[in-house]
Amino acid sequence: MQDIARHLATTLRRLRREQGWSLDRTARETGVSKAMLGQIERGESSPTVATLWKIASGFRVSFSTLFTASAAPAQQEPVWGEDSAGMQARLLFPYDPVLGFEMFEIELAPGAVSASAPHARGVVEHIVVVEGRLALDVDDQPRELAAGETLRFYADRPHVMRNAGEGRLRFHDVIHYLPGAASGG
Repeated sequence: MQDIARHLATTLRRLRREQGWSLDRTARETGVSKAMLGQIERGESSPTVATLWKIASGFRVSFSTLFTASAAPAQQEPVWGEDSAGMQARLLFPYDPVLGFEMFEIELAPGAVSASAPHARGVVEHIVVVEGRLALDVDDQPRELAAGETLRFYADRPHVMRNAGEGRLRFHDVIHYLPGAASGG
């Protein structure tokens, strides 16, 4: 987990340097507090997936940019620890700028809920439930998916994912960035 914190710290500093942004400007653009950003840059925080999405959206980069070096294969750091919301993610395919997508395997612990702020405009998620039951609310419209079921939705609006079963929930999440929605960082 310490390696992940160190990598996030380095990546956030690099993104700020490339944009020429102060911590104040970064806080405004991402919606993440200056204090939290400072903790991430010092490697003192394990931010939730929702916080990391805010950072990626604010910088207009793909989510996987926060976890992979641009030339590193996905196998170098395939699993991130479980966040405070009970979510664990494994990168299956890092962001591909030609195809405009990245793919994750997500697990939610029993009873876990992950609320996401809107992602960058033009981001579309494709969900394929592999195991368990996923409750998903997009624009306050609830849906429940079982193993083998799929859903595609625009993720540039608030959405909430919840493990609706008593056991493990595992699903694949293909995140598609329409042109201009993200860069590789």
